[in-house]
Amino acid sequence: MGELLGVAVLGAGHMGADHIRRLDRVVSGARVATVADPDLARAEAAVAGLTGVTVHTDPLAALDAPGVTAVLIASPGPAHEEALLAAFARRLPVLCEKPMVPDSTGALRVMEAEAALGRRLAQIGFMRRYDAEYLRLKALLDGGGLGRPLMLHCTHRNVSSPDGFTSAMLINSSVSHEIDAARWLLGQELTAVTVLRPTPSSRAPEGLSDPQFVLFETESGALVDVEVFVNCGFGYQVRCEAVCEAGSARIGEAHTMVVTTRDGAREEVARDYLVRFADAYDREVQAWVDATRRGEVTGPSAWDGYAASVVAEAGVRSLETGARVAVEAAPRPTLYARPGR
Repeated sequence: MGELLGVAVLGAGHMGADHIRRLDRVVSGARVATVADPDLARAEAAVAGLTGVTVHTDPLAALDAPGVTAVLIASPGPAHEEALLAAFARRLPVLCEKPMVPDSTGALRVMEAEAALGRRLAQIGFMRRYDAEYLRLKALLDGGGLGRPLMLHCTHRNVSSPDGFTSAMLINSSVSHEIDAARWLLGQELTAVTVLRPTPSSRAPEGLSDPQFVLFETESGALVDVEVFVNCGFGYQVRCEAVCEAGSARIGEAHTMVVTTRDGAREEVARDYLVRFADAYDREVQAWVDATRRGEVTGPSAWDGYAASVVAEAGVRSLETGARVAVEAAPRPTLYARPGR
């Protein structure tokens, strides 16, 4: 496998700092070579205690730093396109947190740039594909024992939304995970979106349409519904139930600890995604490191990132108009052809 993978981490915020910790303490086969963040103090704090790590405010300087052989992008979504294209220009393999690029036009540019190289370099950070419960559900559906999937019922709840969170972000930031999970679980593209808006919760900030009910249609006629509620107030919950012709399967119920005392029993509820999906993030980054050291890219592709952006944009249009909106995607490049097609 050769030397350790020298990773440039772009972004030292909540997600980036967690990945720096993960690369240093959890994942084998890699090391943090350099970190870039516009806030130099934040970057320095994220690498405190690590040796041989340089820090930068310019992401391009980080990509050119000595010892860098791969890139992990954890900066805000609007910065992803420039970073991805710069990584491609340097032929650096990259793990990019979702969204790959917030808008479908930019996502298309990234996908086409990679396709022009004739090889994959990017893996997109849809970490639910690495969660143990989602993997079991995927294996069950692929095995065919429950028959043809007819519906997916999904729940996505957060304790509270961060400052500046918009109604559109419920779809293009939060529900983007369900978009990818549904495409992956069912092995189908999503073809239309309808967004319904109940009366906002009293917990929602002024002007935020929260919760929302999102309905996706697939190319084979299956339906996927998502309840997204980002100010539920009590915890972080992600659930999914597949309803098939010969049975159903549900995940997300038991991912918790039950505490029993003489006063009774209570279930702990995760407070955020870094707690609920900690193991999935560990598996995701380890799989990326292992594949990269073998010279391969095995995870969600730039096509998956583009598809999520296109579907999310259709969802935002439905949110704004109240109408059913068809998903219109560019043709899939041959680089991302489905196995067996």
